[in-house]
Amino acid sequence: MQTQLSTQLGAEHALFGFTPFPAVAAALTRAGGFGVLGAVRYGAADDLRRDLDWMEAHTGGLPWGLDVVMPAKKVESVTEADVEAMIPEGHRRYVREVLDRYQVPGLPDGQDGGWRITGWMEEVARGQLDVAFDYPVKLLANALGSPPPDVIERAHRHGIPVAALAGSPRHAERHKEAGIDIIVAQGYEAGGHTGEIATMVLTPEVVRAVYPLPVLAAGGIGSGEQLAAALALGAQGAWLGSVWLTTTEADLGSRALTRKLLAATAGDTVRSRALTGKPARQLRTDWTDAWEPGEGPGPLPMPLQGLLVAEANSRIQRYEVEPLLGTPVGQIVGSMNSERSVQAVVDDLTRGFETAVARLNGIAGGG
Repeated sequence: MQTQLSTQLGAEHALFGFTPFPAVAAALTRAGGFGVLGAVRYGAADDLRRDLDWMEAHTGGLPWGLDVVMPAKKVESVTEADVEAMIPEGHRRYVREVLDRYQVPGLPDGQDGGWRITGWMEEVARGQLDVAFDYPVKLLANALGSPPPDVIERAHRHGIPVAALAGSPRHAERHKEAGIDIIVAQGYEAGGHTGEIATMVLTPEVVRAVYPLPVLAAGGIGSGEQLAAALALGAQGAWLGSVWLTTTEADLGSRALTRKLLAATAGDTVRSRALTGKPARQLRTDWTDAWEPGEGPGPLPMPLQGLLVAEANSRIQRYEVEPLLGTPVGQIVGSMNSERSVQAVVDDLTRGFETAVARLNGIAGGG
């Protein structure tokens, strides 16, 4: 499963995996793919440094990358406290009402509100980059599109290519103009933030729009046959995220959530603004329903919504309140029916790829 891009980046397979878990990213790299660690969960630079130390020690010199979240336009002197002050009291009251309705206990005394998505704040992301450039990172990706120009230039000075996600050909063209090196064409089926165009349609459109830049296909991909299809559409590989959530190396922090993922079908996800304020595909739950149009005050724009619901999400997960318990995940969740190691997933992907290529070779040869 090699392509020009995977060879350029030093990976055996054109298989790129985004994950918030260092153990998953490292395992994928060791299995011949290219692990990309998501940095948005890291509010403190020391925490990120600790896990990058671990990544470096557990990847044996093989390539891996980092994914940050930065807006394209640089924003000066905006703190988390400034953003917190913008949240209306009516929205805070609605969150309390929903949690009370489901009798969700409060956090223990002295425990903070958990993951507050501070990685959305530009000052935090820039601090993460100050740490990252001390490590042998082989790819820098940005989940919000093109990072600011000075960040692209800084990565290039370190010899690091920059990837950006795009949900339309127009977005992809803007990334190319900004100096992005690799475009991730993320379709409607994907988990997390995603646009309106399905992967099968989006991938060849983006390939044509940004030629000769390499494109990775993302969204709803979880089998080797789908990877073969992505390459047939002109992509240089696949970018997978959701499929790693039920691997044995993943640390969701909740067995109840793992069970929900294993039992879910492709129809059990929804694009909702409940998590961050931007449309993000996730498991449909009573919590996402509570933020649908016509329910309550409606979600706030990013990053207000993420800060608003951070403590609520921590409480829901800590106490495994199943009606409310969810996570970002793509429609491929319907095929995630058992817990397997990352290596086992990669083995299945390579076997499926070989089967698909053999089938196509048989058709091409008239066999």
